[in-house]
Amino acid sequence: ACSAFSQKSCEECLKNVSCLWCYTNNTCIDYPVRSILPPSALCSLSNARWGVCWINFEALIIAMAVVAGLILVSITVCCCYCCYCRRHSRSRLDEEEEQLARKREERRLQSLQRKHERKLKHDEIRKKYGLLQDSDNPYSRFENE
Repeated sequence: ACSAFSQKSCEECLKNVSCLWCYTNNTCIDYPVRSILPPSALCSLSNARWGVCWINFEALIIAMAVVAGLILVSITVCCCYCCYCRRHSRSRLDEEEEQLARKREERRLQSLQRKHERKLKHDEIRKKYGLLQDSDNPYSRFENE
């Protein structure tokens, strides 16, 4: 039992993990497992030691709460950042895909325009030499017999 370590030292009392050391009256008591924190009637948190003698229970609780809070905040920030990056990268990919489609369409239209210009130029040359059968051209190709 933990009460056997009373009036000894904190280190001897805390070798057993189910014990709590109280500095106000130098007693070793069983840790009240039914309640998460030991009640102040048993021992004040600033004078209670559990696990190690060099840090009081109050500081231990505050340190654990700060560490847990930092972990929760960092997880939340990471999740939000990842969601934002995914959404931003998706929209960026969509924009790039849309730009590529526009450029592809522009190139296709330019190609069609150049093809039409070439056809007109070739038709003019064919007209000039009488190779194009036009109804508005009164001349026809001269064939030697």
